[in-house]
Amino acid sequence: MIKGSMVAIVTPFKDGKVDENGLRELIDFQINNGTNAIIPCGTTGESATLSYHEHDLVIDIAVDAVNGKVPVIAGTGSNNTQEAIELTRHAKSAGADAVLMITPYYNRPTQEGLYQHFEKIAGEVPIPIVLYNIASRTGVNMTPQTVARLSMINNIVGIKEASGSLAQVSEIINLCNDNFSVVSGDDVLTLPLLSVGGKGAISTVANVAPADTTDLYNAFMEGDLKKAQKFHYKLLPLIAGMFLETNPIPVKTALSLMGKISGELRLPMSTMLESNLNQLKKIMKDYGLL
Repeated sequence: MIKGSMVAIVTPFKDGKVDENGLRELIDFQINNGTNAIIPCGTTGESATLSYHEHDLVIDIAVDAVNGKVPVIAGTGSNNTQEAIELTRHAKSAGADAVLMITPYYNRPTQEGLYQHFEKIAGEVPIPIVLYNIASRTGVNMTPQTVARLSMINNIVGIKEASGSLAQVSEIINLCNDNFSVVSGDDVLTLPLLSVGGKGAISTVANVAPADTTDLYNAFMEGDLKKAQKFHYKLLPLIAGMFLETNPIPVKTALSLMGKISGELRLPMSTMLESNLNQLKKIMKDYGLL
């Protein structure tokens, strides 16, 4: 289930509220272009700006819109263990297939604290859990040794690795068994990660180029490295465009330029600087999206 090109889908807003129709249309766009799983309420989904009601609502909409066609892996992480448990319970009751759980941010727990946090949640809610390691956002890096300990818990089934270190990814894969899925959380490292035994990617750029991200994965799995490399290099400029400013500002702007959503952001996310917007438009035009 935790494999392939999986999209960390944006949360569209309209007039300050979750745009249900917009989200459903984005999900259809993803499924029609071969995306292997939908991940609502992640970083790209502006989960940190959603109220509890909205967080639950986005997951409910995603599960209903997907209608069993692909897995739904709902973001339910928090720096508050009990809050994470409650969000995870809702995701399970809503029908999510698995959950994605970021390491607690701001608290900066020790490795033992990280272990106990995830162990507690896994014991409280019987649903497959995918860990999410991104020290640049959270202030703490979960070591391969801690990941290996957690991988021994039955319902902790994988990790979205966004440390930016291929060495760390390799060590995790080496320490964990083959049933534990290590997937990329950094689009530029998707192909390198696949080459060392990773199972796929939870992608930002897939929001705007779902077919190409899926084709990269499929080409690699079919043993066509040249074709996978072609998509890797094709996607590189677009990936750079998605991170001209803090995610998800550029990707929501890009989807707006494509006519998919309004592009509305929530503070503290703000609209792109004009210079960056012009650069994004050029990248998208060169790619063929505009």
